[in-house]
Amino acid sequence: MSFDPRRFLDTVTESPGIYRMLDDQGETLYVGKARRLKARLASYFRGALNTKTQALVGRIADIQVTVTNSEIEALLLEQTLIKELRPPYNILLRDDKSYPFVFVTDRHPFPALEYKRARTRRDGGRYLGPYPSSGAVRESLSLMQKIFRIRNCEDSVFAHRSRPCLQYQIHRCSAPCVGYIDEEEYRRDLEHAVQCLEGKSEVVTRELTRDMETASQALDFEEAARLRDQVQHLRQLQQRQFVDTAGGDADVLALASRPGTLCISVLSIRQGRLLGARHYSPSNGLDLPPDMLLGDFVSQYYLGQAREIPDEVITGHPLPDNDLIAEALSEQPGRRIRLTSRVRGHRAQWLELARTNAEQQLAGQLANQTQLSRRFEALRDLLGLEMPPHRLECYDISHSQGEATIASCVVFDENGPRKSDYRRFNIEGVAAGDDYAAMHQVLTRRFRRFAEGEGERPDVLIVDGGKGQLNMAREVFDTLDVQGVMLLGVAKGSTRKAGLETLFVETADNALDLDGNSPALHLIQHIRDESHRFAIAGHRAKRDKTRRTSTLQEIPGVGPRRRRELLRFFGGIQGIRQASRDELARVPGISDTLADAIHRALHG
Repeated sequence: MSFDPRRFLDTVTESPGIYRMLDDQGETLYVGKARRLKARLASYFRGALNTKTQALVGRIADIQVTVTNSEIEALLLEQTLIKELRPPYNILLRDDKSYPFVFVTDRHPFPALEYKRARTRRDGGRYLGPYPSSGAVRESLSLMQKIFRIRNCEDSVFAHRSRPCLQYQIHRCSAPCVGYIDEEEYRRDLEHAVQCLEGKSEVVTRELTRDMETASQALDFEEAARLRDQVQHLRQLQQRQFVDTAGGDADVLALASRPGTLCISVLSIRQGRLLGARHYSPSNGLDLPPDMLLGDFVSQYYLGQAREIPDEVITGHPLPDNDLIAEALSEQPGRRIRLTSRVRGHRAQWLELARTNAEQQLAGQLANQTQLSRRFEALRDLLGLEMPPHRLECYDISHSQGEATIASCVVFDENGPRKSDYRRFNIEGVAAGDDYAAMHQVLTRRFRRFAEGEGERPDVLIVDGGKGQLNMAREVFDTLDVQGVMLLGVAKGSTRKAGLETLFVETADNALDLDGNSPALHLIQHIRDESHRFAIAGHRAKRDKTRRTSTLQEIPGVGPRRRRELLRFFGGIQGIRQASRDELARVPGISDTLADAIHRALHG
C-alpha cells in the first residue's frame, strides 16, 4: 500500500518534535526536526521541490514522529538519531575519536612539551589546545623548542643521559638532563613557551626585551645575545600569526561550494591566535542551500560530541535556526555561547580567512585527477565522442552597462584548468551591451588566428549563453570554415540556479536537460564559472584603470598632515595604492572609516 500524505497529515500534531522518513524496507531515509511538525511535513508535499527532495519524497513509505517538549529537545534528539542511524539524505559528519593537545606534566622537575591525543583533559598536568590537527601541534612544538630550548625526549631517556644529546648541539635543548641549566631557569623558559602557546607572545617579548637590556647593562653580552635571538624569533612568530593582540576564543566556519562538491573549513582561534584549520566535505543529500547546510553542520559538529566549544562560533552565513542552535550549544558547557555571522574588525578578518581556506581546499578537490577523469569521461558519453575531449575552451562576456567590455577564454584539459592558455580580449567597436556582437568579434579573432597557424584547436567550444550565443558561434565557424570543433551553449534556467541549465549541442534545436548530479554537467558548470570569474576580473581591472584618477589631495578628510604621514609610512604613493584597508588604518591619524575611504578612492 502506497504512502498517503493527505491522510497522514490529518493526524500530525502542531507540536515541536522530530520526524523519521522510512522506505519500504523500514530503513531511515532522513531525520529532521521542526518547531511545528504538521507545517514542516506538509511542505514536503506542496509546492516546488528541488530534484533531490523529490527523489526523497518518492521513496517515502512511512513517516514516524516523536513529539518533544521544546525545539531544543528536538534539535538534540535529531542529532542523536542522525549519528545513530546515519540516514543517506542527512549530512553526515564523522566523529573524531580524540583531539590533539600539547601536554605539560606537573610530575617532573624538568617537564617536556609533549604531543598527546585525548577526548577529554585529564588530571596530572596542563593541556594546551585542542589543536585542529596533529600537524599544528608538531609545528608549535618545533617552534617552542627552537626558541626556548625545551626538551622533547622521553622521561626514560632523560633519566639515563650522561652527556648532552644532538638536540643540545643544534641549540634545540638546554640539556637539563646533565645539569647544564638549573630547575628555576628551565621553569622560566617553559612558562614562556606555555604563554606563547596560549597566545601571549607579546607579553613574553616585552619581558625578554627587559631582561636583554638588563644583561647588556651588566656587561653579560653572551646572555644578552641569547635573549636578543629569542626576541627576534618571537617577532617573526608574531608576524606569521594572523592576529597577535586581539584576544578571544572562537571557531570560524565558512562554506564554499561548486556543482557536485562542497567544503566547510573550520578555523580554530584561541587567545586571539590562529591554531590551524580543518576541512570537511559532507554530503548534501537534499541539495540544501548554504545557510541550511551550514546550520545542520554546526549542530552535528558540536552537539552530542566530546568537543570543546569556544566562547564564540562565527559562521559565513546567517543560520536559519541561529538562536535555537546557540541556546543548545550553551547548554552543553553551561555557559553562554555566542553564535553569529555579523562580525567586524579582526573577527571579520578571521571569517574572510576561513572563506579563503574553504575556496582553496575546494579548488584542490576539483583538481583531483580521479574526479576530473570521471567528469571528462561523462562528457565524452554525453556528446557521443570516441575519446574524452583533450581541450575545452569556454568564452564569456563581461561589462557594466556596456562599459569596458571584456571577453574571456579559459581552457581546461584532462588535468583541469590550463591557466597558461587563458586569454582576455578587449572588445572595441560594438554597441554598448551587445553581447552577441562581442561574442562574434572574439570568436572571429580567435579562429582567424587559428587559421593562420596560431594556437591549438579545441575539441569542444563552450559559450556561456543560450540559442543566440550558439547561433553566433555557428555563424563564425561557417564563415571561417572551422572544422572538427563541437559547439556547446549553456543557458541558465529560469531561476538561474546551478543544476537547472539547458545545454544546446551544435544547433539551437538540439537541447539537453541534464540531471543536477551529472558529472558531465559539473565539468561544464566548472569551466563556465571559471570563465565568468576570469571575465569579471579582467573587466574590473580595465574599468578601475580608467577610473583611477583619484589622488590623496582629492580625498575628503586627508589633509597635508595625514598625507605626510601616509607617504612617510608607505614610502610613496605606490606603496599607499598597494596597501590594504587594515594596513592603511595602522598609520597614525588614520581611522578605520578613513582608511576605507582612502582605499575606495584609490581602487574604485
